[in-house]
Amino acid sequence: MSLLIKIKNQMLEQEDFNQVLETIKRNGLLVYPTETFYGLGGLATSEIVLENIYRLKGRHQNQPLPFVASDLAMVLNFIEEMPPEALNLTKTFWPGPLTLVLKARPGKLPKKALGPANTIAVRVPPLEWLQKLVRETGVLLVATSANLSGQPPLSSFDQVYELFGEKVDVLIDGGKTPGGQPSTILDVTVSPPRCLREGIISLERIQAELKKF
Repeated sequence: MSLLIKIKNQMLEQEDFNQVLETIKRNGLLVYPTETFYGLGGLATSEIVLENIYRLKGRHQNQPLPFVASDLAMVLNFIEEMPPEALNLTKTFWPGPLTLVLKARPGKLPKKALGPANTIAVRVPPLEWLQKLVRETGVLLVATSANLSGQPPLSSFDQVYELFGEKVDVLIDGGKTPGGQPSTILDVTVSPPRCLREGIISLERIQAELKKF
């Protein structure tokens, strides 16, 4: 039976937080609200978690999963390098819906977690409770949208529950999320950086920031 938890005053109560943390550390799957849509996640270091998420979504394993980190320091622990241009962008747009594609540090994540040329896609979310949760796990958290592959992302908890209600270990009800557009994805392994998906942060804003440095 899935554990159902409600967010109160934009935070998790300590008892609920501890239950979620324990479940994640046991390779459990989590549905949770983000600053855009609902996400489906678990430990990025767990092959079991990665396999289960691909299976639940019906997602091809040649489509890499995105991640969230607690802060810049955690990101640096999982990548080979942070290009100067990318670092400048993080100062403006993190925490927030800018996902950066970076070279993964060898041996830190399973092969299933890596994208083309051993890369990862990661962002730091603005939600404090989510930052704290990821920090306490000590590793990146999968942050793919809580939907079926190829379908629109969901901002309604009721719709997410219909899909994953008894198929994941924990569902965090944060009410309706902002929705709108998803995070913008920027490949910073190349120079100049290449936009892979224009989302809530416009390419125009990103280009304006890059011109400042």
